[in-house]
Amino acid sequence: MQQLNPDTKHWGFGLYENRMTHSHDTAHDHADHQHQGHDHGHGHGHAGHVHAPANFGPAFAIGIALNTTFVIVEAIYGYTSNSTALIADAGHNLSDVLGLVVAWIAVVLSKRPPSARYTYGLRGSSILAALFNAVFLLIAVGAIGWQAVLRLFNPEPVGEMTVMIVAAIGIGINGFTALLFASGRKSDLNIRGAYLHMAADAAVSAGVVIAALIIMFTGWVRLDAITSLAIVAIIVWGTWGLLRDSTAMSLGAVPSDIDPVAVREYLEQRPGVSQVCDLHIWPMSTTESALTCHLVMPAGHPDDAFLVQATSHLKETFGIQHTTIQIVTSAVTACALAPKGAV
Repeated sequence: MQQLNPDTKHWGFGLYENRMTHSHDTAHDHADHQHQGHDHGHGHGHAGHVHAPANFGPAFAIGIALNTTFVIVEAIYGYTSNSTALIADAGHNLSDVLGLVVAWIAVVLSKRPPSARYTYGLRGSSILAALFNAVFLLIAVGAIGWQAVLRLFNPEPVGEMTVMIVAAIGIGINGFTALLFASGRKSDLNIRGAYLHMAADAAVSAGVVIAALIIMFTGWVRLDAITSLAIVAIIVWGTWGLLRDSTAMSLGAVPSDIDPVAVREYLEQRPGVSQVCDLHIWPMSTTESALTCHLVMPAGHPDDAFLVQATSHLKETFGIQHTTIQIVTSAVTACALAPKGAV
């Protein structure tokens, strides 16, 4: 392999980049064959990563239809029974309906093919959907909490039996809807958001039933407003993780289930690699991640099998589906080509 020099380093880098691209494409074409029989038991917990969002279309359709109907019923009976807890739950369910709609749109957009402008397609829309759901939910509970505080200082009688019946129905509907998304909650932050909202709704509805039962026997009407505030606290607590993760993803942070130190160590231990430069790992969507880096290999460019094995291992062990590796022979060149401040 020809060594780089100041007069030809840009030409040489272009040559390496072209060969790298060819090997990267080959790795994608043959990854399924290459990783058979290869040891991936490194304990990182990434086996079974999905390459694209699963088809949750029917789950979204059923969940939206059921919860929209229930929101209308719950709001009507909350108003007639004079229950802020029931109205608060209806408001929360309404925000979840919008959240389901946004999440569903993101799933659909994530499956659109790449274009000349959006070369990765619209996979990132699932990250935006998760972030939107978290922010919107916090805004909604802020309004609910304010109304509960006002009612706490001005308590009014509550139709306990009506509240109990409607909330009990909510337990069944929200619990069933949560189960529709249960299978995808660990592999997709967008689906996780839908699951957490529905599961939280079921728990909240159970709390409303208990509060109405206590009011029925004690006459302590302020408990209705207190329950509303408890609902707000539960929602904020459950939403914080979603907000944190979706914000980090939108800023291109390394996904929380990928250890960048372990990734770097793996690349540094590849045969012929003396240094790893300009390593970047970022989420392309709530289910897919990408990696780019420079590998310094003084002996020259390896054969395509090296890149096939590396990309396959990164996918199977760390859950990184899109890997681009730049091979250079000089550490000076690799660092010079890396942007200022690169890791």
